[in-house]
Amino acid sequence: MVTSTLISALEQALETATVEDRFSGAVLVARDGRRAFAQAYGLADREREIPAAIDTKFRIGSISKMLTGTAVVQLVQAGKLRLEAQVEDYLPDYPNPAFASRVSIHQLLTHTAGAGDIFTPVFTARRGDLREPEDYLAAFGDRDPEFTPGDRYSYSNYGFVVLGRIVEVVSGQCYDDFVEEHILQPAGMSATGALPEAVNVPARSVGYTHTPRGWVSNIDTLPYRGTPAGGGYSTVEDLFSFAQALTSNRLLDPAHTRLLTAGKVEVAPDFRYAYGFGEIFQDGVRYVGHSGGAPGMNGDLRIVPESGYVVVVLANRDPPAATNIADFLVQRLSDL
Repeated sequence: MVTSTLISALEQALETATVEDRFSGAVLVARDGRRAFAQAYGLADREREIPAAIDTKFRIGSISKMLTGTAVVQLVQAGKLRLEAQVEDYLPDYPNPAFASRVSIHQLLTHTAGAGDIFTPVFTARRGDLREPEDYLAAFGDRDPEFTPGDRYSYSNYGFVVLGRIVEVVSGQCYDDFVEEHILQPAGMSATGALPEAVNVPARSVGYTHTPRGWVSNIDTLPYRGTPAGGGYSTVEDLFSFAQALTSNRLLDPAHTRLLTAGKVEVAPDFRYAYGFGEIFQDGVRYVGHSGGAPGMNGDLRIVPESGYVVVVLANRDPPAATNIADFLVQRLSDL
């Protein structure tokens, strides 16, 4: 069980971090499907002095990679996609045939394709025009792999955008519609999405990044909208619902859930990357999940299958605002 001692320590840590202006966001801790702690701290909007709440929508960055990985494995389970297939098998018109013929779906999912990043001067110059996965492929798809595919791990946001485009072609739906129908709705995630920044999304927080001038909005760094690599928004309750749907095999059957979350590529002695999920061993605790971080946003979802714990922390601050709290919790879970 989640002890009162742990909750008291967590409350004290969060109150201190909030007073010291190191945290604003929301935290949820659950075990076996039951919430043991769910609280919000700080401000969702500093200018308007709107406090953060449990239903505040925070930008989740690369946490969205878990949704993309799940979507791909759902298509694998349905027999519509093969992990060993090459990009060219699904995107015959991919801009660089040399890339498309050498890179597999498995390699994209595990960041071993050498696909590179999207946050480059090209992104800065064309940020408002990059709206759909096709736009990113047109902008970045002429590049060769950065190394021989399969040789090593190198974290790649662009690789997950390519996966998003493959989901579209294979399913016949746009990426967001597929995720809505096959993941968000079955999981009961009604507060999660990737609408453009120009759209007024109720309860979506403002992200703040620290500069020599103090805390400023991160709006000028954000993509036009969320992508298959990250950038959407969610709540701690929705991500808890995702964890429940995943662990109860409502999104995939048991074998494909294990395929999705079991580590494939060693990144560090205590960290293996799976398919949009990390498998991490920390302080004697094994958990699966993913973090997200960029200027003005940080989040962490950690699912501990063996003990039934779920930890969700979202913040509208620079990393490691949320990760520090998630680490604090996992370190103490090992003692329970």
